[in-house]
Amino acid sequence: MSDTEQGDVNPEARPPSGDGDPHIGGGANGEGRLAVVEAERDEMKDRMLRIAADFENWKKRARKEQDEGEAKVRESVLKDILDVMDNLERAVSAYGPTEAGTARAGTVDGSAILKGVGLVLRLFQSKLERYGVKPIEARGQPFDPRIHEAISRIESVDIPSGSVAAELQRGYRIGDRLLRPSLVSVSAGPTDGRSGEGGQGGGVGDKGA
Repeated sequence: MSDTEQGDVNPEARPPSGDGDPHIGGGANGEGRLAVVEAERDEMKDRMLRIAADFENWKKRARKEQDEGEAKVRESVLKDILDVMDNLERAVSAYGPTEAGTARAGTVDGSAILKGVGLVLRLFQSKLERYGVKPIEARGQPFDPRIHEAISRIESVDIPSGSVAAELQRGYRIGDRLLRPSLVSVSAGPTDGRSGEGGQGGGVGDKGA
């Protein structure tokens, strides 16, 4: 065999060692790339932990602000109720028993008591209106199951059948929402049977003539 055939192999024909390829684990470059990836991972982990901590702090602040807001609303409502209670207590002290426990014989004026109660009632109504609470007008209105709760039926000459003949407990709205329905009695029409003639007497479960 000739010297040429026995000489060194062409360096370009040698298999690569992998030292210069960052995708191959061996070599200094591969170790450097791994260190960079680990640093990025640790940075991302720290960032996520900070975000999670900030979110928890925000939830605590939001919960605290919500609790404080609800407490302020309750305090405002209760203060208004206390104003009404103060007036009722004044009425009781003026017309009720004395501090010694003896009644004020001969000093009770029914009309004055009625006037005082009316003033307290108007005060209470004005307090409710501050919070958007308004009564529902029911008597004489067509029965509406969305705002009325019927508990009885009564005969009525003045109120058409199927309309509200009597309001037993006033209903209220708060804004556009129903706070509580009106408890009502629904008219069944007149008692002489004329409501059943000519196909009249519609409404909620009218009785036949």
